[in-house]
Amino acid sequence: MDYIAYLHKERDSDFGVSFPDFPGCVTAGRTLEEARRMAAEALALHIEGMIEDGEVVPEPSNLDDLEKDPNMRGAVAVLVGVEPADKTVRINITARESQLEVIDRLAGKAGMTRSAYMVQSAMNRFASNNAKARQRTASRRGNRTRAKR
Repeated sequence: MDYIAYLHKERDSDFGVSFPDFPGCVTAGRTLEEARRMAAEALALHIEGMIEDGEVVPEPSNLDDLEKDPNMRGAVAVLVGVEPADKTVRINITARESQLEVIDRLAGKAGMTRSAYMVQSAMNRFASNNAKARQRTASRRGNRTRAKR
């Protein structure tokens, strides 16, 4: 989803960003690019917090709705995209008690819950396997190129 952000710049200040649909969600950046990156991060975190608190995330306003908004004076309206959060789903797994003890100990050391640790471990393994597959493919292509010479 794309939300409207107001980009403000005062003399001798950073580029400020605010969101008319999310009062209190603000950020800033020294450069336009940094402000853009910070805006996307701030908006995603703000929405994540709203969801965790059980608040309703508003639909994006359109520019016509905001035409008379006094906060828009002197600002440039830009769109900031944010991906909707995935719904959390509870699952049931089977594991040995000794395995859960190890997982719980490692999760505790990492400052994570058991669920978060298991998901992160699986995602890291997936990313690692994909990287290895890409390396093998690149290596085979390189071997074929050398063999043709």
